[in-house]
Amino acid sequence: MKLFVILLSALVAVNAQWNPHWWSGRSGMVHLFEWKWNDIANECETFLAPNGFAGVQISPPSENLVIGARPWWERYQPSSYILTTRSGDRNALADMIRRCNAVGIRIYPDAVINHMAAGTGSGTGGSWTDAGSLSFPAVPFGSNDFNPRCDINNYNDANQVRNCWLVGLPDLKLGSDYVRGKVIAYMNDLISLGVAGFRVDAVKHMWPGDLEYIFGRLNNLNTAHGFPNGARPFITQEVIDLGGEAISRDQYLHLGTVTEFRYSAEIGRVFRGYDLLKYLKNFGEGWGFMASASALTFVDNHDNQRGHGAGGANVLTYKVSKQYKMATAFHLAWPYGIPRIMSSFEFSNGDQGPPANGDGSLRSPTFNADGSCSGGWVCEHRWRQIYNMVKFRNAAGSAAVANWWENSGGKQIAFSRGNRAFIVFNNEGYDLNQSIYTGLPSGSYCDIASGNKSGNSCTGLTINVDGSGNAHFSIAAGASDGFIAIHADAKL
Repeated sequence: MKLFVILLSALVAVNAQWNPHWWSGRSGMVHLFEWKWNDIANECETFLAPNGFAGVQISPPSENLVIGARPWWERYQPSSYILTTRSGDRNALADMIRRCNAVGIRIYPDAVINHMAAGTGSGTGGSWTDAGSLSFPAVPFGSNDFNPRCDINNYNDANQVRNCWLVGLPDLKLGSDYVRGKVIAYMNDLISLGVAGFRVDAVKHMWPGDLEYIFGRLNNLNTAHGFPNGARPFITQEVIDLGGEAISRDQYLHLGTVTEFRYSAEIGRVFRGYDLLKYLKNFGEGWGFMASASALTFVDNHDNQRGHGAGGANVLTYKVSKQYKMATAFHLAWPYGIPRIMSSFEFSNGDQGPPANGDGSLRSPTFNADGSCSGGWVCEHRWRQIYNMVKFRNAAGSAAVANWWENSGGKQIAFSRGNRAFIVFNNEGYDLNQSIYTGLPSGSYCDIASGNKSGNSCTGLTINVDGSGNAHFSIAAGASDGFIAIHADAKL
């Protein structure tokens, strides 16, 4: 009986790693890629909380090696676990986490625990590293704390993928109790500051057993930040898996959620017009994706928007704005997975770092009159068509998909979420003009793609639902958005 209770407790602890700890009525996280901590705190208070967002994935908070041209990927070359980066120091990080939690926005650091930096020099926190001698004194790690040098040449060899050095990065010996202890201490330090969980980088390059040991020894979440007693950190694991390799996402599903890269590749292919929208009717498990509760979903992420990772030319980014808005609208309207929105900075090559001053310090986003970003920041999460779809998802709640409609060509679709919300897409080369049954109560609704509800009027289109639940929708082939969306909270 005692053994049964122990095993049951362990099962409950692991299962809790699927819970992102969102406030009631909130959904969706946004990756504020390379933002400064104080700017994230302000964004939580002034934009994310008022617009119904639930969480933020932040860039790696651990000290990284300073690399000449300051590419974005220097953040993925840890030199120590000191909490000082271009985003700010420990105090700024702690203040941001506290302020965001206070308004119901949960924080998920990107944890880089597979490897250390490949170069030699000074880090963002002032510590010195020498990858040549495998010396990382600020941790400290030495030559005995890394797997022997070997390169990954064959992704069908699981031992090679997990034991060798990813693109020349010194591979930590996570089977060592000492190394595990340092990683656990780092993650527990962040838990003490009030984070809700982690996005764990490069998971397929680590053994599931090592991660099970590490995750199992993380502390419960800090109750001082509003988490209940015994709450376990949310875990989402980056496992790039499009099939055909020795390592699959399935090998990590028992540890927490996993990034569903197939979702990104397929939704991009459909909205780029290479497939019919009508096939999205069973998007999710019906397409061979993992179970909804295990899937961290996204249209693009910081890797594959630059051609790294997975998905190739099918991946949609801010550079194809109409299709990107449509794909993101479907992403947020469709009840599958745990959605994450990308918030980017402009780039013209795959290595380019974030907007920065001459001394290398990060520049803060600047905001236009309509709330969109400028100064080199894209801020997709501030596009009206995207932040309003977060509200759509919240308004829909747990309501099931209903009232599916499709045209004969298969690239115009519509569906409701119960009687709470309704959305229509046109990806054809011709106009959509159609009366469609919505399932919504009669009344006038504001289209949240073209505008907002403002008092007793709409700043964009007004959609009238008649007493039978029907409404007329018109979306020109050349329309800038390609969709119309209405919901109960946008009813006049």
